[in-house]
Amino acid sequence: MRSVDSLSSARPQVADKREAILRAATQVFARNGYFNSKVADIARVAGVADGTVYLYFKSKEEILHSIFDKSVGAAIAECRQQLADVTDPREKLRRIASLHLERLGADRDLAIVFQVELRGSTKFMEEFSAAGLAEYLRLIREAFEEGQQAGLFRRDINATVVAKILFGALDEMATNWILSKRRYKLAPMSEPVLDIFLNGASAR
Repeated sequence: MRSVDSLSSARPQVADKREAILRAATQVFARNGYFNSKVADIARVAGVADGTVYLYFKSKEEILHSIFDKSVGAAIAECRQQLADVTDPREKLRRIASLHLERLGADRDLAIVFQVELRGSTKFMEEFSAAGLAEYLRLIREAFEEGQQAGLFRRDINATVVAKILFGALDEMATNWILSKRRYKLAPMSEPVLDIFLNGASAR
């Protein structure tokens, strides 16, 4: 675990103080854990006074919410942009899966916050599950439903359940990547997941 002082010395130079606070909080939560982190720690890494943090956020909990909302919002926007010209439902699912792991693999601190710190309490889980995740799951569900209508996927399968299964598989890949002592790229792990998801595990 890196100390807050070492984080402070490597803090990014960001003009937007709100963005600087969110980036600093992501680092601090990932290194120290959400419950062990203090607003003063975040302020020090962000290079602002403690009081400045409260000009933008009411509490540490609101900072965590904001990290989630900002990241999920950006992920959904990028998915929609990437899927705009894709007509094949199978390719849509591949794009969603690839983007999911690319985003987390590009920022280990953010991945730790998502995979570990957001699951620190039932309260957090309930709040975040009811927020942006519902919209994210809808993207997966809609792509699968398109495939059902096109005759590519079985019509007797519940698309909502399918969306949760695919998200769960990607989620597990990200968690394993964080916890593994072996260093490897996360994004390529979407390929075996989609291969099993689309083609099954039976011998050909």
